[in-house]
Amino acid sequence: MRLLELLLGRPLRSDEETVERIGVLTAIPVLGLDALASASYGPEAALTVLIPLGPAAPVWVRPIALAIVGLLLLVALSYAQTLPAYPNGGGSFTVAKENLGRTPGLLAAAALCTDYVLNVAVAISAGVGAIASAEPRLLPHTLPLCLGVLTLLTLVNLRGVRESGLVFLVPTYLFVATLLVTLGVGVWKSIAAQGHPAPVVAPPHLPPSVTAASLWLLLRTFASGCTALTGVEAVSNAVPIFREPKVHRARRTLAAIVIILMVLVIGITIVANAYGIGATEPGKPGYQSVISQIVAAVAGRSWFYYLTMGAVFSVLALSANTSFADFPRVCRLLALDEYLPPGFAHRGRRLVYSRGIVTLALLAAALLIAFRGITDRLIPLFAVGAFLAFTLSQTGMVQHWRRVGGPGARRSLLLNGAGAIATCAALVIIAVSKFAEGAWLTVIVIPVLVAAFSYIRRYYDRLWGELGDPSPIDLGHLERPVVVVPLLRLDRVAQKGLRLALSLTDDVRAVQVLTEEMLVEYDLRSRWPDLVERPARSAGLPPPQLSVVPSEYREFFGPFLDYLRGVAALEPQRPIAVLVPELVRRRWYHFFLESRTTILKAMLLLEGGPQIMVVDCPWYLQDDLDGELVTRPARFRAGRAGRAAPASRSPGRAPS
Repeated sequence: MRLLELLLGRPLRSDEETVERIGVLTAIPVLGLDALASASYGPEAALTVLIPLGPAAPVWVRPIALAIVGLLLLVALSYAQTLPAYPNGGGSFTVAKENLGRTPGLLAAAALCTDYVLNVAVAISAGVGAIASAEPRLLPHTLPLCLGVLTLLTLVNLRGVRESGLVFLVPTYLFVATLLVTLGVGVWKSIAAQGHPAPVVAPPHLPPSVTAASLWLLLRTFASGCTALTGVEAVSNAVPIFREPKVHRARRTLAAIVIILMVLVIGITIVANAYGIGATEPGKPGYQSVISQIVAAVAGRSWFYYLTMGAVFSVLALSANTSFADFPRVCRLLALDEYLPPGFAHRGRRLVYSRGIVTLALLAAALLIAFRGITDRLIPLFAVGAFLAFTLSQTGMVQHWRRVGGPGARRSLLLNGAGAIATCAALVIIAVSKFAEGAWLTVIVIPVLVAAFSYIRRYYDRLWGELGDPSPIDLGHLERPVVVVPLLRLDRVAQKGLRLALSLTDDVRAVQVLTEEMLVEYDLRSRWPDLVERPARSAGLPPPQLSVVPSEYREFFGPFLDYLRGVAALEPQRPIAVLVPELVRRRWYHFFLESRTTILKAMLLLEGGPQIMVVDCPWYLQDDLDGELVTRPARFRAGRAGRAAPASRSPGRAPS
């Protein structure tokens, strides 16, 4: 318990929820890290596609960056209309479900879930890639570093929204400050040198051009660069976590995130063009991120370089926190509509949706392992889900304004309509241009998730249709159960089970499955009258019946189940309760010892049928395993060697 409190903090009461709500300064790290961090890998992803252009790559990336920034501004303005329309959280799932119907809503939810999982993997791998640029010796350890960062993020988010915001506060603002200073100095040097500044540390030499710019190449570049837009929808998903007035604070947060991101994207492309900086092959020897090249070219590899790269690494790695903030909330909404198990809607010890956080971490870990933590391998999978969610959300808002109307509805409808058209066009470009590079996997995964959500909902519909009964409880035709107690030997555990069975019914049937290989002393038939029947009669109780079932093939479960089926056939109107005496092991290593009770209970539940019930009767082992309870007498050890034990053995000394 102390270790759990050290890792996750003390449990929070439900009435402490207001303390966990946040303001704008804290919301930017919590909800904006994904968008802000994409400034470092979005332009690099675009430049990576332009590597075949050689020295012309930095020139071509500028108009593409301007197109991406224009699309970003349009999407942000569209989401600004969503915030007041859905003050309790206007994520793509909610907007699409309420305005377009069930299937578009599930499509949006599947797209968001896919995007959030990919965002975690991409963000962490990009962060590790950035730090490996500063220290190339870390490059062979990319995957272990990625998994370590993922574990840290999971623990931080399990501690609660407010604490995660405080943890990420310093790295976020340090990242923004150092990059703005770097880009500001770079632009100033470029102006002073009439567009041709001398780098402090020369960037890697760009390879010669092997192809000319084509429309297809530029479309692929635009598709890769659009990863800079991911995370913009995070604020609309998480409006409830803001302090009042929550819509006002959410709008200010969205505006701050978008303005900073626009400045960073434009600044990176300007400085990259001025210094002739292009992308290097990801995952290859000599790899350097574009940000690393820019900082080294502007400021050299001084303390400021390492401070900036440390901040970049921190924010890139921690930018996955946006997914940790929003993925569990999408899962909660799905669970409330019974598209996911109800556990996803329950808050954990720190008032966060712990099951969603853990699920996200496991899925991201699987992706990182599958792609070895290389950012460029994950980028093609990334933007399809985000832009599908954008499109469905904006289309849903168009239908919302048509239905609701009111002052300003026409302007909002036109703005959301323009956003829907623009994001749909970008989605088509991304899906087509990146399909062969891995986007096909996302195109397959999203419909599979929709089918899974629909299956879960149908399951719960069938479940509640069968179990639901508003009528009063029926207490007629009650029958006392037949209680069957499986026995291996008559020890203290078995005695406790028989005592409980006799307190439940007058019809107790003990069953011993006997094989030729079992010790003679295990056969209870000769001792049953003295050890069980006579004490029961003395207590005024009907004695339990003993049935010894021979096992020709030396197995237990089959003959026991056959016996139960025979009882059920003879007593079709009576419930049959199988009371299982069971040892409860107190030490973790005890569970490695053989125990048939777990298998027995599972088989009874799966194969027993509706007439059979299972009752546990636990016996707790003493902590001292050398105590009298488990000490085996010398004559028992002799019996293990093949000699029969005396029939007069005391049941109180029997092994347990």
